[in-house]
Amino acid sequence: MKTILIFLSLFISTTYNAQTKGVITNTISVNGNCEECKARIENAADIKGVKLATWSEKTKVLTVTYNSDKVTLAQIENAIAAAGHDAGEVKGAEASYKKLPSCCKYRTSKCDAPKK
Repeated sequence: MKTILIFLSLFISTTYNAQTKGVITNTISVNGNCEECKARIENAADIKGVKLATWSEKTKVLTVTYNSDKVTLAQIENAIAAAGHDAGEVKGAEASYKKLPSCCKYRTSKCDAPKK
């Protein structure tokens, strides 16, 4: 009986870990203004382990599908922040933010560029 309980516990533990690892989809709140921001954000999120990253200009949300065995959500947020965009709880790098085109400076203005 003890052997069966040990086996059952091991099986349940392995099954749970398998469900929490692998390819998952999550969302991150990312600040930006325009199509140029969209391209920059999606490119910044394209790091090893990320399968797909799509940012919505309307909702300011990045939907990211990634392999959690290779990358964490925090690593993705840090990559986006390095490009100058606030991502989740991570503030965009100040030096990178200052280099953004004026239209993309989401902290101080909204972009008046025509929609594509």
